[in-house]
Amino acid sequence: ASPPEQTLEWNDAGVEGAHRFLKRVWGFAAKNAEVLKAAGKNFAALSADGKALRREVHLVLKQVSYDYERMQYNTVVSGAMKLLNALEAFKDVGAQAAAVREGVSVLLRVIYPACPHIAHTLWQELGFAAELGDLLDTAWPSVDEGALVQDEIELMLQVNGKLRGSVKVPAGADKAAIEAAALAHE
Repeated sequence: ASPPEQTLEWNDAGVEGAHRFLKRVWGFAAKNAEVLKAAGKNFAALSADGKALRREVHLVLKQVSYDYERMQYNTVVSGAMKLLNALEAFKDVGAQAAAVREGVSVLLRVIYPACPHIAHTLWQELGFAAELGDLLDTAWPSVDEGALVQDEIELMLQVNGKLRGSVKVPAGADKAAIEAAALAHE
């Protein structure tokens, strides 16, 4: 609820919120258990949405790893919630199961220091223990810099300081190509 060095008055609503979050983690894992158990690691076959999910997972992992080093546990929890939101919002779980499995694996390792029992149980139930070993002995996930690379970027178009639209351009586009795309926009 706050950084560790700050005081905070106890509030039952915080416990209720944590309980709801853990129920969502459990529910997502239970709902997708069979798909996650059977998923492989073929990231090459991911669709654009699957790549976007992987990018979000690794962006959150990068933030959470940094926050753990700084002992900012409230933002670690926020990162875990962002990760669960991204996983729940992803609709193509079956076809893109490799990205979802990786996301769940990261999520369980992120929440493990705060919620060891639920994380350990889900780790076992979803088959991660057979593949990676016991959660206690599993290495902290590393950020895949390749997953952070974007093929396209979206740029906002402003005229006299007012937002007038946006345009998507290839990530490696030069200034002339960006200007041409902006001028071609309505």
